[in-house]
Amino acid sequence: MTARLLTGRLAQAAFVLWAAFTVSFVLLQLMPGDAVLIRFVGGDMGLSPEAVAGIRAFYGADDPVWRQYLQTLSGFLRGDFGFSIASGASVAGEIAANLPSTLWLSGLAFLAAMALALAVTLLATLTPFRFLRETFAGLPGLLVSIPVFWLAIVLVQIVSFCLGLVSVIAPGPWERLILPVAAIAVPIAAPIAQILLRNLDALAVQGFVTVARAKGATRPQVLLHHTLRNALLPVLTIAGLLFGELLAGAVVTETVFGLNGIGRLAERSVRNQDAAVLQAIVVIAALGFVLVNLAVDLLYPLADPRLRRSGGVAA
Repeated sequence: MTARLLTGRLAQAAFVLWAAFTVSFVLLQLMPGDAVLIRFVGGDMGLSPEAVAGIRAFYGADDPVWRQYLQTLSGFLRGDFGFSIASGASVAGEIAANLPSTLWLSGLAFLAAMALALAVTLLATLTPFRFLRETFAGLPGLLVSIPVFWLAIVLVQIVSFCLGLVSVIAPGPWERLILPVAAIAVPIAAPIAQILLRNLDALAVQGFVTVARAKGATRPQVLLHHTLRNALLPVLTIAGLLFGELLAGAVVTETVFGLNGIGRLAERSVRNQDAAVLQAIVVIAALGFVLVNLAVDLLYPLADPRLRRSGGVAA
């Protein structure tokens, strides 16, 4: 990628992060209720009005909105996300404590989704019986419509309670990830498989495939050596959208399965109206989108030589 193109991408990334910060700040300001009053006055803490006023001053709850915006933005630029109203702990510390488990869950789910999508694609392409090929080809359309929360509950009911294959009561460190990974991976694998099958159908009528078949290449050889790699390239294009699906799935599955992570932290923060934590989660999610899409921009020319020849990557 040329320096000019990279500079443009970085400028776009900075704008997206600023927009995500600003929109989330405005929406959280419009949220009904007063989190400080709910947390420190609504309970039985017995705080005096002077103590509550000091707490409001500490969190800047009574400052003008424009000052809160500038102070919060300045803190984010320094890596200071403020303090949680619910716990009193540093927001950065809570994010750092919960983010690794979510990234681990999402990474495993993405790998499982890719493996499932490839398996469905191979079965829909190489199965010798036509009705089975049509069945596997139609499977992604069914899987993509399954809600994550419904699938998670069904997996617990069938796999754990009915079949007893995976324990949900005091499971091991790896066992407890099986069902959450499956719940996230299935809806993500469906669009990947749809894209692969659609591109394989388009590539099947290309000239290089006709030449390969004329030379005696079998269907598996054509798939593995000629068409599958080209069909995989468009998957990079939807990597950003897939990242969003991973985050949304993590929020649901961590809540359903009782896992600690960003999703569970977001759920607690919504319940407690903890605006500082919620805004940090939104901005970090936006940062993830930006980094994934920037990585796609860098990797796509490396995967497609035509873009290198057209100047997509500096020589």
